[in-house]
Amino acid sequence: MAVVPCFIDGKARETDERFADVNPATGTIAHEVCEADAGVVDEAVQAASRAFRGPWRLRSAAQRAALLEKVADGIDARREEFIRAEIEDTGKPVALAGVLDIPRGAQNFRAFAHQLRTLGEESFTTVVDDAVTGERSTALNLVVHEPLGVVGVICPWNLPLLLMTWKVAPALAAGNTVVVKPSEETPQTATLLGEVMKAAGVDDGVYNVVHGFGNKSAGQALVEHNDVAAITFTGESKTGSAIMRDAAPSLKRLSFELGGKNAAIVFADADVDAAVAGTLRSAFWNTGQICLCTERVYVHRSLYVDFVERLAAGAKKRVLGDPHAATTTMGPLISRTHQRKVLGYFEHTAWDPALGAGTIVTGGSAAEPPAGFAGGFWVEPTIWTDVDDRHPLVTEEIFGPCTVVLPFDDEDEAVARTNASVYGLCCAIWTRDLQRAHRVSRAVDAGLVWVNTWYLRDLRTPFGGKKRSGIGREGGRMSFDFYAEPKNICIKL
Repeated sequence: MAVVPCFIDGKARETDERFADVNPATGTIAHEVCEADAGVVDEAVQAASRAFRGPWRLRSAAQRAALLEKVADGIDARREEFIRAEIEDTGKPVALAGVLDIPRGAQNFRAFAHQLRTLGEESFTTVVDDAVTGERSTALNLVVHEPLGVVGVICPWNLPLLLMTWKVAPALAAGNTVVVKPSEETPQTATLLGEVMKAAGVDDGVYNVVHGFGNKSAGQALVEHNDVAAITFTGESKTGSAIMRDAAPSLKRLSFELGGKNAAIVFADADVDAAVAGTLRSAFWNTGQICLCTERVYVHRSLYVDFVERLAAGAKKRVLGDPHAATTTMGPLISRTHQRKVLGYFEHTAWDPALGAGTIVTGGSAAEPPAGFAGGFWVEPTIWTDVDDRHPLVTEEIFGPCTVVLPFDDEDEAVARTNASVYGLCCAIWTRDLQRAHRVSRAVDAGLVWVNTWYLRDLRTPFGGKKRSGIGREGGRMSFDFYAEPKNICIKL
């Protein structure tokens, strides 16, 4: 059976301990993955430290930018390999992996290389009169930005290459070196990227990959390592809390992109066709396994019945099938464990009856597996109605192909119910009223707000959430603000 190695100091690094990489579409083992213990993690960190002190930090911004662009070209050149690995690890359709995941992985490197080329430094001329002598002093204050050192990058399984490169690209652009801990569910593309880095001429030790698990494994060893200057993490909110606790003794810099229970608000004046199409995408794209997906939809009562019917009709047209087929529009969930979690929300007997049993408009069970994929982790796209806002279906992040649709009567009510969540990642607003769009988008307590669209991204803009949805912002200049440390140099003239 093929083995997925770690990647340390420019070379593949195999270990004696192995774990299974399971294909979610079939439920079968695709590869064995080399598991890194604390000793192997230390090897990776030391390699990254040497590279940081050595050739990488001495490279000019222009040289780093050129290398990042070569990495992007390398991803493009091996596009089919990356797509194949991503599909095998995640089960997602080729229409998604080939259009979003892999191209965006390359684009992340190009975008931050461009940002790096256009960044400038600040300077201030200071004139001060001494209060005692009256002597006038003139000084030039320079604000320079220096890299942090070794950055630990802990990645999720839902968009493995996209979300990993979203962090690796700016970290390297800023002059840091990295140790990446991919999700144990999706190890392949991180190691494959190591090969691309090597071929592009990136110095050995700049990019390292350690495979393993989080708690008491590679992830925890990376977080607790004293030579790691910062941790950037995308994943569950409770995991973010654990990382914060484990990183506290060394006072590492932290950036967290965490979970969400995202809302959409459909007002009476909305373009209903666009709102239905947009919500079908935001609820069921990537089998609902995107932190930005819409899991609760508030629809004005005048549109409610029609909207629910049309949304259900669209959900029934999702095509579950061979991930390699162009006609497939929805893949499986990532694992048997996650499938059990999502299906647990379909069992209403456990809920408080005072909060409503919920009406399943469509879906509500494990899906009939496509031909040839009987062992996969398939779930039907599901829509609920008729539950109280305190119901777990409304308050808890499910992270599956499911959403709750509920009516509202006025704008203030819609905003209040949207904000009544411990999460605050994103929101989609559907309205033709320009004044309402501005008013509600500011009133909604979320880090990202889309009006009459969803997941329309400009990589120069800040990305991140409020409340339990994260700490800090990345994207554009804000990524460089995290991955570099400002220093003031004052020169008396």
